Formats: sequence, C-alpha cells, structure tokens
Amino acid sequence: MMMSCRLRPSLPHLLSLRLLSTAASRTVEVKQPDLLSTPLAFEDPSAFRVKSLGELLRALGIFHLCSFPALVNNCGKLMSASRTLLGKRGFSLLLRPTVYAQFVAGENEIEISQSMEKMSSLGLRPMLAVPIEEDLGESTGEKRYEDNMEAMLECVRMSHSNAWSKDPMMQLKITALLSPELCVKLTTLIAQQPYDLNLLVRAMDGEPISFLGLDEREVAHFLCGLQRLNTIAEASVNKVRVLVDAEYTYMNPALSLVTMAMMKKFNKDGAWIWNTYQCYLKESRSLLLEALRLSQDESFCLGVKLVRGAYMDKERRLAEKEGRLDPVHQCWEDTNDSYNSLLDVMLEVISQRPERYKIIVASHNEESVRRAAKRMEELGIDKDGGSVCFGQLLGMCDHVSLTLAKEGYAVYKSVPYGSVEDTLPYLVRRAQENRTVLQGIRKERDLLRQELYRRLSLRGGS
Repeated sequence: MMMSCRLRPSLPHLLSLRLLSTAASRTVEVKQPDLLSTPLAFEDPSAFRVKSLGELLRALGIFHLCSFPALVNNCGKLMSASRTLLGKRGFSLLLRPTVYAQFVAGENEIEISQSMEKMSSLGLRPMLAVPIEEDLGESTGEKRYEDNMEAMLECVRMSHSNAWSKDPMMQLKITALLSPELCVKLTTLIAQQPYDLNLLVRAMDGEPISFLGLDEREVAHFLCGLQRLNTIAEASVNKVRVLVDAEYTYMNPALSLVTMAMMKKFNKDGAWIWNTYQCYLKESRSLLLEALRLSQDESFCLGVKLVRGAYMDKERRLAEKEGRLDPVHQCWEDTNDSYNSLLDVMLEVISQRPERYKIIVASHNEESVRRAAKRMEELGIDKDGGSVCFGQLLGMCDHVSLTLAKEGYAVYKSVPYGSVEDTLPYLVRRAQENRTVLQGIRKERDLLRQELYRRLSLRGGS
C-alpha cells in the first residue's frame, strides 16, 4: 500500500470508503443491462476504411501470427535466432515493415511526426513512450540512467513542441531512472517504517537527505534518481502530462511512494503527474482509496491510469516460488469486476471535482469502455472535458479507438518509438505480457478481413 508515514487512514474512514466503493459496484451490477444497451458499438468494419491496403494486410498477417500461443511465448528466442541468422541489417529489414511498423511510430522525429500527423487526422492523440525499463539484474550504472533522463526530456520536448494534439501525454517508467534493486529494497523498508513524502520532496530539491536503512552508495543513487525525476517533472509541468507506469509487486510500493512525492510537489494546480493502478491485483481497491485519501489530505490533484495489468504470469510464478499468496485475482471475471468497480469510484469523484481528479481508461475491453461512456453520460461528465480520456496501444484495438474518437471522446494511443534494436526488448515484453489480449483479437481480425473483402469486391466490380 502507498505510504506517507505521517498520514495513515483512520480505520473507520477507510472502511467507509470501501463500503461506498462496494455499494457503487452493486449499483453498477443492477444497471448492467442498461449499460450494454448504449449506442456505442464496435461492430462496424468501416472504422478501418482510413487504413491503406498495405496496412490492412500487415495487421491481418501479424494478428494471425499472434493467435498462435507457441509463437508469442517464444517470440524472444525466435527474434534472437533471426537476428543471429540474418545479421543486424537483415533483421532490421525484416522487422521494420512488419512488427515494428505495426506497433512502433518510428526511429527519428521525422518518422514519428509522420505517424503522429496521420493519427491526429483520425482524431487520435499520441501518448509517447520511450521504451526503456529495467528489471532485477539489468542495472547498467549511473551513466545509463543519465542518458535515459535525456531521452525522457527529449520525449517531453517532442510531445509539447509538435502540434499533434491538445493535452499531450507521455509515459515514464521509474526503473529507467532508478535501479530496480533499490526499488525492491525501498519496498521492504517502507513496509517496516514508511518514509515521509516531505523527505522525498526535499531530496528532489537537491537537499542532502539521509534515508533510514540505505547505505551511503544507495543514498547517493536514490538522491540522483529523485533529482532526475524532478528534472523531468519540472520540464513537463504546464506542458505534458506524465503517466508513471506500474511494474511488479515487489517494487510497486517504492514506485508509488516516489510518484506520490512527485504529485505532492507538482500537482498543486493540475494533474501533471499520474500514477497507474493494476486492477488484476487483489489490493488495487485499497491502493486507489489510499491515493484518493492522500491526495485530499495533502491537497494535490490525482491523475489515474487504470489498467487491468500485464505481469500476471510472472507475479503468480514468483508468489508460488516464494510461498506467498497469489497477489492476482483468481479469474478474469474478478479482474473485470475490480476494473469496473474502480472505474465507477473514479468517475464518481470526477463528477464532483473534475478539476482535481483525472482518469485515463486504459483498456481494450469493450464492455469497460461502454460502461465508462454510459456512466459519463449519467454523471454529466463531458466527453472531451479533460477529466476522462481513453487509451489503447498503438497498432491494436483500432476499431475501439476510432469509434470513440468519431463519437467525440478523447482517445490516446500508447506510442513507443526508437530504433529496431532499442524497441525489440519492449516489443517482446509487450507481446508476452499481453498475450491474453493478443489471442483475443479475433474480432478485430474479423473486422479487418471484412474491410479487405469489401475493397476487393469493389475492385472486382469496377
């Protein structure tokens, strides 16, 4: 759970919030038939008429390959073997027009701009993502973190200086700026004795702070990491919304602690720093309720990226190995209930104070998207008022994204960019972590096929 050391929720207060959340969930269950009768439909293949014939064929081919679990599960090994066999240049020539072109915006600013301008013409907004992250055992030293900070600052600059959309967003992974090993140790320490948010804010300002439980080398690295995050936040405030990604449960409490400190410092007059909540975790409700309480007590705006989650298999394997309880919901239905319940909680508080609370409904699930749209209408929340937006991955779920944009909602696509070499680990991880989504894209594939047949029949009849 996110901690601030001074500010712990009183038990009656937290229980009352939980009861309210449960009540909201029950209300939604009663209304479900109405929610499903919403006019929002994702059945029309005409959403793909904006795509070229080449784009249709590429998407169909890639989605077909992604429907084979053996290919997805072993894509990292297959790509490594292909790279060895073909060489760096040959491998790049193979990937660039296929997987890379489907899921990555480009390598340089010219290529990225071309992709973004086309996206903007369709009413979609880019959420740039530098594909940099680290896990345990991958740390490469302070110089690498400094280089990553420069890449993040360049992302801020591109997001702001190009007129691709209003209210630009970007994604950030804290483990690109702070070692995973330190994040794991911090998670252990704050479970025993939580750090004060004010301590982290002072460290961001450059004050030499000593953190209990860390040795001299770890303190030095933590201070450098906090100042890197501070530099990025200072560059983005009043320009670009920075969405901090959640990662693994063994480091998430530390990531949330740092993110909350950034919110305390930079979110006084608007939600410029956002945090991510993974609804496949059993603790997701308590985490979000604690964040709502903390934002109220500390008087900062709260931005929430609501996701189902992407690390399920690894989390379960690790919990089993360590003899811990599985942190993930037991079934898909429980995860859906969790997602929709927290979505309702956020929409309720947004309807009351839209200037203080923001959410991006980051989901490929049509039912959740419909529910959000219907609930927005019931609560009188503007489609494009800046408090609620929707998000999907670049190259996926376009039938949902394009339909939402056509109806006037704010829709973002998560847009990774960089060279084939730089984005390859990102693509492999996303494929493996999202294979349940990749294997569930049959509907999108069918709609693409319908649009392809329509075009071929038009040509045959001419």
